[in-house]
Amino acid sequence: MQTETGKKGLLGRARRNPLVRIGFALGVALIGFVVVVGGFTTAVEATNSVAFCTSCHSMSYNFEEYKESPHYSNRSGVRAGCSDCHVPKKNWFSEMYRKLIAAKDVWGEVVGTIDTREKFDAKRAEMAKREWARMKESDSIGCRNCHSFEAMELGEQDKLAQNKHAEAEGEGKTCIDCHKGVAHKLPRMH
Repeated sequence: MQTETGKKGLLGRARRNPLVRIGFALGVALIGFVVVVGGFTTAVEATNSVAFCTSCHSMSYNFEEYKESPHYSNRSGVRAGCSDCHVPKKNWFSEMYRKLIAAKDVWGEVVGTIDTREKFDAKRAEMAKREWARMKESDSIGCRNCHSFEAMELGEQDKLAQNKHAEAEGEGKTCIDCHKGVAHKLPRMH
């Protein structure tokens, strides 16, 4: 049982003070916001993992090709994961947009348009063209997050690579103009 002095105490005065109530509501809202954003961010990061990407049958075909590429195993020990190329870090909005677009491939898996190797290979050229166009449009941001003309030691490259990279930089070309088929086999173009 609360006494009359208890009602007038600190807690009682705080309950009657509108500033305290507003502060409490803002505190609860802030905590709720942090929990929701933190949970969402954790979920987005989980869907960027190689394990998540290769959990669909159709992506397991690409995973085998990728494991044979220099993006999987190389002398520097740096490994690019699926999301490094397909959901590159530019800004939060572009990442969320890429997640929405990637849902098309998940949908293709669910409804059965790319759920077997044969169906996947039949759609490979169409999917590759779409991906190459996206990379071209973004100035190969997925590549440039790791590779840049400024950081290249052209003198350490063989003569052909030196010439091609210097030419590409001078002409404003982007990585995908020359480097199709680096991580996955090239589709048969009809």
